[in-house]
Amino acid sequence: MNQINRVAIVGGTHGNEFTGAYLIQKFAQFPGLITRQSFETVTLLANPNAFAAGRRYVEKDLNRCFLKQDLQDPTLSSYEELQAKSIQDTLASNKDKQADFILDLHSSTANMGLTIILVNSHPLNLKLAAYLSQINPLVRIYRCSFKSIEENPFVNSLCELGFAIEVGPIAQGLLNAALFQQTEELIYAILDYLEQFNQGGIPSTNETLILYEHLSVMDYPKQEDGTIFGMIHPELQDKDYQALNPGDPIFITFDDKIIFYEGISTVWPIFINEAAYYEKGIAMCFTQRQQIKI
Repeated sequence: MNQINRVAIVGGTHGNEFTGAYLIQKFAQFPGLITRQSFETVTLLANPNAFAAGRRYVEKDLNRCFLKQDLQDPTLSSYEELQAKSIQDTLASNKDKQADFILDLHSSTANMGLTIILVNSHPLNLKLAAYLSQINPLVRIYRCSFKSIEENPFVNSLCELGFAIEVGPIAQGLLNAALFQQTEELIYAILDYLEQFNQGGIPSTNETLILYEHLSVMDYPKQEDGTIFGMIHPELQDKDYQALNPGDPIFITFDDKIIFYEGISTVWPIFINEAAYYEKGIAMCFTQRQQIKI
């Protein structure tokens, strides 16, 4: 792509993640903050009913409703499924209004810092991620790639360019001024970068990028009936993006038995003890730390 014509900033995909939702409200009130000369910037509060209720979702996780087959299935009619189809119509179906870059704003109860979540390895996404990590050492890059766009259930499946920003730790249903401002600054840096891209002069960055490649997920210790009987070990809590070596403690059960990591190689866990992932059976995601050339 030689020109970005329309950038969409999406917030409130999860209704109890207030950072993105209130940034959308701020930008609606002060549109000049996100206005750039060479492209149109639009904002979208993705899940207004869930946001009004202060809940992650009403019936179904909206950020799992964007599988291509689901968007094309007329029988799917829950609130979030219909909302996903509406968002597709707004951002992807109309060529005149199609978003060329989608930025989806999220927050986490886990110690994720300022995380860029890539769902593909488009060169522009990688270069922009490298630029953001270069200008802000707090930025980390997590790549959760899908084999094809048809397998991607996230909002970012609607557009090849773009990614999610995940910030934390912050409790659900709260605002944190520092994280709010850090997210806001990242958004401005992204918009400025895209403006320079359109003008043919993107900032130079390092030729290598450190990223954390998704490997797998791990569930909590559970009894046969599915009841949790263990917690994240205190030595692992809040240690997102730090090395977990074979033999390190990972869980502690309610009868005070320690469960150790039994993998054969070092991993870097993230989304450790994310509140929203209890229902998904995810205690953490394992990643591999990589340095790649871009």
